[in-house]
Amino acid sequence: MTDSVDGDGVEADNLTEVEVSDADLPKHGFFARLYTGTGGYDVVGRRKLWFAATALIVGLALASIVLKGFTFGIDFQGGTKMSFPRAGVNGEASVSQVEETFRQTLGISPEAVVVVGNGATSTVQIRSETLTNDQTAKLRTALFDEFQPKGLDGKPSKLTVSDSAVSETWGGQITRKALIALAVFLVLVAIYITVRYEKFMAIAALFSLGLDMISVAGIYSLVGFEVTPATVIGLLTILGYSLYDTVIVFDKVEENTKGFQHTTRRTYAEQANLAINQTFMRSINTSLISVMPILALIVVAVWLLGVGTLKDLALVQLIGILVGTYSSIFFATPLLVAMRERTELVRNHTRRVMKRRAQQSGTSGEDAPGAAAETVAVGAVSTEGTTPIRPNRPSGKRER
Repeated sequence: MTDSVDGDGVEADNLTEVEVSDADLPKHGFFARLYTGTGGYDVVGRRKLWFAATALIVGLALASIVLKGFTFGIDFQGGTKMSFPRAGVNGEASVSQVEETFRQTLGISPEAVVVVGNGATSTVQIRSETLTNDQTAKLRTALFDEFQPKGLDGKPSKLTVSDSAVSETWGGQITRKALIALAVFLVLVAIYITVRYEKFMAIAALFSLGLDMISVAGIYSLVGFEVTPATVIGLLTILGYSLYDTVIVFDKVEENTKGFQHTTRRTYAEQANLAINQTFMRSINTSLISVMPILALIVVAVWLLGVGTLKDLALVQLIGILVGTYSSIFFATPLLVAMRERTELVRNHTRRVMKRRAQQSGTSGEDAPGAAAETVAVGAVSTEGTTPIRPNRPSGKRER
């Protein structure tokens, strides 16, 4: 065996290879290939599809934010919130009944009336503009007289009707603090990513983080979820999770592409796609482990106990984890490859890889069928196809 040098003066890895047909390869199921990282799923090669899907998500999110806006809680906007157990001596209170009682008592309409929880532990929550002390006391008495809500002992109690109020000044302070916390987080993340990775990886990671923020904000705007301080806390949490998942994939990409220009076995895109396949199962496992306690939180704390604050925290985390997993796998790495393939280094290396494959197939680089497509269909090249077999070498000097 001999090691040859190609036309660009770079030593090519011309090891003896034995072609193995697909029929000779061992057959494994979908989950087995996914778990071992040998699935060869072409994620990078289909990046135009992922970019189109991402553009659609971002477009819908921005349109909803601009046209519909957000539903801010009283912590940000100011106002009065009242709540009481739905079950009472006179039966379960309905939303329409509560709204009618509110209007008859104060002569104005509430901003929102919602039922939180299910069954005997469900509560009715009323949100309105800031009420005076007299208005609050009058409304509390009217709600108790109309619905007779039961306490823990099963008897009607006026103490079951609770209220809380936030002034507009305090709400403005909370809003500023939330925005400052988000800005500080993004600055620290940008510094870390810039120091930790090379330029293109840093740009891709920051764009992926921006996608997560816009997507979560757009879903909250589109569905009409209430934005509370718990929502901001959850958003910061899931941005950290998304960054963690992106770092895992990029670490593998960095490992696979280290010194890629010195070998003609795979293109840069193929090495990056292989990294995605090798971290697929880790990302899925991490997401499932993170989602399960959140689902338990939604079912137990929200659906059974009716704790509204936990609902806000659970919803933003659930949405964020799903979006973060998508962005780290289907957006960050394909975007990285798209940027790197515009550089002269990667373009020249890809041409050398195609030229070597064309020579092995007995055709010229220009006439090789599907040579251009081979750089796109990276999934099949990364884990299947030819199986290199290195012959045993005697100890001592390298054979020339």
